[in-house]
Amino acid sequence: MTHTPLTIGRLAKAADVNVETVRYYQRVGLVNEPVKPFEGFRIYPDETVGRIRFIKRAQKLGFSLQDITHLLELGDGHCDDVREQAETKLTNIEAQIKDLRAMRKALKKLVTECRSGTHHGHCPIVQSLADKT
Repeated sequence: MTHTPLTIGRLAKAADVNVETVRYYQRVGLVNEPVKPFEGFRIYPDETVGRIRFIKRAQKLGFSLQDITHLLELGDGHCDDVREQAETKLTNIEAQIKDLRAMRKALKKLVTECRSGTHHGHCPIVQSLADKT
């Protein structure tokens, strides 16, 4: 069984990302760019697929690329440090959820007022946004 060389297009397809995503990760230092041979295409090591998948999964959990860089630097042997970073992320997400619930409550109230038809020509949503208090 012969191994098909992992060019940037094949890498992107295997990692389920766009080629431009691979290039961006190279520019920001998350993925190493192989040396380009005199003739032909750059060939990526197989581990690069796993690295890109790691990056995408971490992004889905809310980690920034800067956070991910730190996670990759820490690696497997620093579970306490990784846990601490995850706990910080969790605290931030919980605060965002609290803020989103408050926004939802305020918007529901405004939409209900708007639907009631008792606003006498002034849209409660616009009026609320225009209020200086």
